[in-house]
Amino acid sequence: METKTPQNLIERLFSVGGHFAFTKSRRHPTVVPYLFGTKQGTDIFDLEKTSKLIVEAGEVLKEVGKKGQTVLFVGTKEEISPLVKAAAERVEMPYVTNRWIGGMFTNFSEIKKRIARLIELTAQGESGELERKYTKKERVVIGREFTKLNFNFGGIKDIERAPHIMVIVDPRHDSIAVSEARELNIPVIGITSSDGDLSLIDYPVLVNDALRSSVALVLEELVTAYEAGKAEKPEQAPTREA
Repeated sequence: METKTPQNLIERLFSVGGHFAFTKSRRHPTVVPYLFGTKQGTDIFDLEKTSKLIVEAGEVLKEVGKKGQTVLFVGTKEEISPLVKAAAERVEMPYVTNRWIGGMFTNFSEIKKRIARLIELTAQGESGELERKYTKKERVVIGREFTKLNFNFGGIKDIERAPHIMVIVDPRHDSIAVSEARELNIPVIGITSSDGDLSLIDYPVLVNDALRSSVALVLEELVTAYEAGKAEKPEQAPTREA
């Protein structure tokens, strides 16, 4: 199998259009060090620097995987949310891809109540209790409640506490998630284009965050790094029987 060196990572980024940023007028000052130049009014990322950022973020996630810690994947833009969800499910991690509810973690005690209700309704549906206990009209109302709860919290229903780190695609779009992460001192890996404020992100990855192919490539690298770390996680010694 071919080793993914920084050089072929650069080539792959270029092939999927990862070098295209936004127009110069949308540029945030903090991204200037990561730009190669501007062509016909559009900023161009320095893919050599982007590839190094991906490797650095990957090393962080590899360590997280090695420790068995939780990564929360966030990306609520319609065009990229399926990619974010697929990446999270691949490594059995929580995700938020529909809508970031304010207080998701800064007010987690309240959010846990909504998650508990979602789990309760799920169990009642699977056991047939809803059919036995409620009328058809009541089940319609409960069904709407379930749909809303699942939409908002389905991706985090198994989480017990705030995550150790977040991977956020387009931190500018999901700025509330970034704000909550900073308030709780949760590190953020941010896949962002040239309109992002890098001062708010611990581990930025400067790349075209509007192209599905570009985002998919970065997520693939990050998830693969996490899996590599998880594979190195020390096995717990079996407990001796008395």
